[in-house]
Amino acid sequence: MENSGYVSFLEIWYVIMMGAAFLFVAGGIIVYIAHKLKASSIKDFKGKHDYLNQFEIKNYKTSYLFFGIALGCLMTTYGDETVAKSIAWFFVRLFIAGSAGTLFGYVASLIVTYYYPGKLQKKLDYLRYTPRTNTKTGNKMKLLSEEEEDVHLDEGMQAEEDVFSVDYDVWIDEATGDTKIEKYAGYMEALKCGTCGFQTLKIAREEIVVPATNETDGELLKHYECSYCGSRRTTAHKIIKSESPVPSQIHQAMEVETAPVPSKQMIRLQFYDNSGINKSYEFQGVDQVKKFLEEYERDNS
Repeated sequence: MENSGYVSFLEIWYVIMMGAAFLFVAGGIIVYIAHKLKASSIKDFKGKHDYLNQFEIKNYKTSYLFFGIALGCLMTTYGDETVAKSIAWFFVRLFIAGSAGTLFGYVASLIVTYYYPGKLQKKLDYLRYTPRTNTKTGNKMKLLSEEEEDVHLDEGMQAEEDVFSVDYDVWIDEATGDTKIEKYAGYMEALKCGTCGFQTLKIAREEIVVPATNETDGELLKHYECSYCGSRRTTAHKIIKSESPVPSQIHQAMEVETAPVPSKQMIRLQFYDNSGINKSYEFQGVDQVKKFLEEYERDNS
């Protein structure tokens, strides 16, 4: 005989899960639409580039997460007639619903993490290299090459570019000489120097002062040096006991593409690691590629 209390519980459960599914679907749609509205409201190419670069993938993941939870909630309302026969079927349905929602979220996350960045990069390249307009004169501006732009960058900015922590684009109105300098994240990491204020502080060497053992933690000293002003600093880091770093096997491939980027023919350098993730970097010339590889090998030696 059916348990009337259990049946009442299933009815309440149905109402709650349907309401939760509706709320999570609405939340996912709101996140997606809000992101699109925010992006479309930014008229400046640089501003839109920075916003999309920082938030697009995060917002898409959040939206898909909400949809995955909504799917799980909906599936916990399926087959009430069968579930009403035994409480065991309720837990079976709960397990299947959780698995389906998790699978949806996992697959969506993989797509956004591994497939979508390529599409996003094309969008970012378009925003970065679309000719700027001089707001004073209305003239189209020209994007200077790496060699041409140095005269418009101070020594600190050039030092940041030399260590590939920052990449500057310089646009010039050839009719008036007005310039516009835009700052982008570089291909390699460097800290902001507390002395000169430029992003040129990098690890010069590492020193293990207390080796880690199976029973105790160790201590690692990282010695930093600023490539611009020469200031130094040292920070101590704990080495977790029994921790052994796994070296990443990096394979490199380089190809030249003739993508429609104004005033530039780019050399694309791709890095593939053993986890299947690849990173793509673009340079304006062979000399810049060689310089980057030298810096990369120095950082990873």
